[in-house]
Amino acid sequence: MFTRRVAVVGTGYVGLTTGACLASLGHQVVCGDIDAAKVERLRRGVVDIVEPGLAELVTEQVSAGRLSFVVGASSAVTDFPDELDAEIVFLCLPTPMGVGGVADLRAVEAVVEETRHLLAAGTVVVNKSTVPVGTAARTAELLDRADVSVVSNPEFLREGSAVHDFLNPDRIVVGCDAAEAAERVAALYARLGAPTVLTDAASAELMKYAANCFLAMKLSYVNAMAELCERVGADISDVTEGIGYDRRIGQAFLSPGPGWGGSCLPKDTHALLQVADAADFEFRLLRATIDTNTRQRQRIVDKVRHAVTGRRAGSLTRVRLGLLGLTFKAGTDDLRDSPALAIAALLRQAGAELVAYDPALVADPNNPDKTVPGMVDGMIDGVPLVSDPVEAAQGAEALVVLTEWPQFRQLDWSAMAGVMKQPTVIDTRNLLDPATLRRAGLTGIGLGRREAA
Repeated sequence: MFTRRVAVVGTGYVGLTTGACLASLGHQVVCGDIDAAKVERLRRGVVDIVEPGLAELVTEQVSAGRLSFVVGASSAVTDFPDELDAEIVFLCLPTPMGVGGVADLRAVEAVVEETRHLLAAGTVVVNKSTVPVGTAARTAELLDRADVSVVSNPEFLREGSAVHDFLNPDRIVVGCDAAEAAERVAALYARLGAPTVLTDAASAELMKYAANCFLAMKLSYVNAMAELCERVGADISDVTEGIGYDRRIGQAFLSPGPGWGGSCLPKDTHALLQVADAADFEFRLLRATIDTNTRQRQRIVDKVRHAVTGRRAGSLTRVRLGLLGLTFKAGTDDLRDSPALAIAALLRQAGAELVAYDPALVADPNNPDKTVPGMVDGMIDGVPLVSDPVEAAQGAEALVVLTEWPQFRQLDWSAMAGVMKQPTVIDTRNLLDPATLRRAGLTGIGLGRREAA
């Protein structure tokens, strides 16, 4: 079986998934991280992030001897069981949004500087993180090694289904001006049988931004359509069903919501704007996409205000609201750029008293090492977190569904209604069945629906 020695630097969502999945394809993988305590937990099979199937895959590959964890990038490159060095080094490092929306590449550049003299001749360095156009060229410049190639191999993983997405990809994208290096990286994925796009590094780098920004546009578009439906008496569910059957459009990313967020779309849209500005191109469509998303958050607050007070300018001062969901999407505990938290902040500014419940943000008795991300003194961003949805409903003048957790459909809505001060549910995900809410004695208000439940 074809096997490579692969180093993965960084064990976040992308790095850990990449390492575990490449090991499952038969490669020898060493993952390095600067957090020694995290490395020790991973060696024991303890995965801190919520990602279906990932903990099981890590445990399986560690037991099989194909996956190991070390402290630091240097060790990841050199500490293989056979005392040989890595043949391919994946950089899976954070590239957060910096000042003005520019991607912050300091973590990537620091690792390149640290490892450049340790790389064996013929090593291929792979930028897996989402990085601006020109980063592969910049990485090669920092390496200053004619005997080391740099490849762009962007990831297309969705949080909550990252393992499935890695092992069942729509495509593999590999960008490099050196054909041999590109083919070596593409060969890592050969067992997956996915279509492979071999291109230059700049095109590969831009491809990831192009994909994510297109999805952001689609989400902003459907949120705008939902608002239009409310104004003209149409139903967004029927509209999206009808247009989704068009194969040129498709059903995906046609669900209205409180706005898009997470670790990718916000920073990638802003980063692409920076790329466009640097190229003296006014990307008006992308700028409107971002503006529409920002406006969506205030629109949700206005819907809550009207639902509770009966007036669009009514006061939310000392109004108790229960929030269902704080993570940016279901299936993850990731709070980065969560629209739920952005809306919560606006509600707090308006004087509302908030309490929240999220199934991914409660203590796990089976994993005492796991902490609830972002929690300080029982609160997340100043919002008290409770461990039971009924607690969130207690005395609330409305419940606001902000994350599309499927568990919310199975809640005892009659019990929830029984402890609420006012039986109102604002469903910003159109997740709940209006008839179920009606039977429980609740008034349901969705997005773009023809009439309230």
